[in-house]
Amino acid sequence: MIKRYLLAPGPTPVPPEVLLAMAQPVIHHRAPEFAQLFGEVREELKWLFQTANDVLILAASGTGGMEGAVSNFLSPGDRALVVNGGKFGERWGKLCKTFGVQVTEIKVEWGQAVDPQQVADALKKDPTIKAVYVQASETSTGVAHDVRALAEVVRPLEGTILVVDAITALGVFDLQTDAWGLDVVVTGSQKALMLPPGLAFVSVSEKAWTLADKARNAAFYFNFKKERESQVKNQTAYTPAVSLILGLRAVLKMLKAEGLAEVFGRQARLAHAMREGVKAAGLALFPKQSPSDALTAVCAPEGVDGQAIYKNLRVQYGITAAGGQDHLKGKIFRISHMGYADTFDIITAMAAIEMVLKGLGYPVTLGRGVAKAQELLMVKG
Repeated sequence: MIKRYLLAPGPTPVPPEVLLAMAQPVIHHRAPEFAQLFGEVREELKWLFQTANDVLILAASGTGGMEGAVSNFLSPGDRALVVNGGKFGERWGKLCKTFGVQVTEIKVEWGQAVDPQQVADALKKDPTIKAVYVQASETSTGVAHDVRALAEVVRPLEGTILVVDAITALGVFDLQTDAWGLDVVVTGSQKALMLPPGLAFVSVSEKAWTLADKARNAAFYFNFKKERESQVKNQTAYTPAVSLILGLRAVLKMLKAEGLAEVFGRQARLAHAMREGVKAAGLALFPKQSPSDALTAVCAPEGVDGQAIYKNLRVQYGITAAGGQDHLKGKIFRISHMGYADTFDIITAMAAIEMVLKGLGYPVTLGRGVAKAQELLMVKG
């Protein structure tokens, strides 16, 4: 028997109390009890997003929220600025082009964070740009972009919005939607929100709604204005994922009991221990700057196939992690520590990495990385 550990950057583990909440009998989505449930989670999501704006709940993956964040605010022929520093930055560009949007792309070396001055220069060069699209946490590289600094660039521009993919950021580190001026923030259920895949969440500022009033792209299912009209009445335009919303209520209750600052502190502590453990084991981190607290991207040692590390973690030790994407395939592997994670997820992951590397012939000293993680995570006193 092999016990399974889910340490991939999505989906992430679901707490037992959330699984039990989702096992309740399904309620009808037009019944009064659903309206009460939906009203509760809508208000609590505002707390999580740190916003006074409505947060739309969609039956979709995070990419559905991303698609709507293009189609609802831009028209064919409009111009957008896309920060492409990884696989999901690349996705913003593809989505924009799908809807006839003209894309100006800032290509950032994978492993690097975007320089806000590049965004400022691009917007100054082309004042017709209506939206800037960026990741708060680029899952493919393990890099966090400084969206606060980007918001300082975009916020003064009356006709330009900042759209943030926070799918592996919201609930991991501090994202102050209103205080910083983030116009559209997208996340998904299967990351730090500790749910199965199937829900997307999108907060929208009044500045962005003004842009939506002028947009001419076709959106039927992901029609944010139609959803807003329904959701302010605690209903959805179409059939919602009722069981996931029951689970969402349980998740939000757990997060509120822990407290936002405490959640961010726990995630930062786990991420720091993972990164330092990796370095103590003689490995190199892939991000050259600004590593995300959601996951750790690790360079495969010289002569060792990163895909073999990823595969052996799963086959030999039951740990599902993630490999590299595109040109990073075989060169890195990625370990998540977001959401329902604690001290021993880090220690287990670190021990397994050392054991896999030893089995692949890499001269790692067993226990060095584990010891460093233990040192950093041990409860004092």
